[in-house]
Amino acid sequence: MARSKTSKAWMHEHVTDAYVQRAKAQGYRSRAAFKLLEIDARDRLFRPGQIVVDLGAAPGGWSQVAAVKVAGGRVVALDLLPMDPIAGVRFIQGDFSEDAPLAALDAELAGAKVNVVLSDMAPNLSGIAVADQARSIHLCELAMDFAVDHLRPDGVLLIKVFQGAGFPELLQDMRGRFRTVASRKPDASRGRSSEMYLLARGLR
Repeated sequence: MARSKTSKAWMHEHVTDAYVQRAKAQGYRSRAAFKLLEIDARDRLFRPGQIVVDLGAAPGGWSQVAAVKVAGGRVVALDLLPMDPIAGVRFIQGDFSEDAPLAALDAELAGAKVNVVLSDMAPNLSGIAVADQARSIHLCELAMDFAVDHLRPDGVLLIKVFQGAGFPELLQDMRGRFRTVASRKPDASRGRSSEMYLLARGLR
């Protein structure tokens, strides 16, 4: 089947994207690594020895960054899609919205409280904007619930969210659960995208 003009344009943009090229040159699995690096440079998310949970981890760009930043600590990653091994990262494959993968994640943590929860989760897009936005917000809510249950009192949650229906309510909920909530739009995030990142610190 021939590619559409839209898919051809996307592919051209992707292969010529400066962050894609930098990711390849520096050995990162995705351009998303630079989003996390930029946010960490500003907000200092990581320290050696920490425990990090990376939700929606595949193909592993964020886990790569976290594993280096928390040298001597632990990174536990989870995704519905498979992910090639990364040194210092324990990977669990499964759907975060289902009980079994979450139980496997709990077992891996073995009761230890987490310093940082990362969520770059996004739903598989159906093309129906209202439904896709609702599913995206639901994933954010699941990640926030997990963070509230598993973070240390001074822990950090970094979560990807798309602005649109449900966003104001999500932000209000997050502000009710964390002492500080800030928004971040890293340079590596494509300008036309409605994605942004919410950075929450300190459980209430």
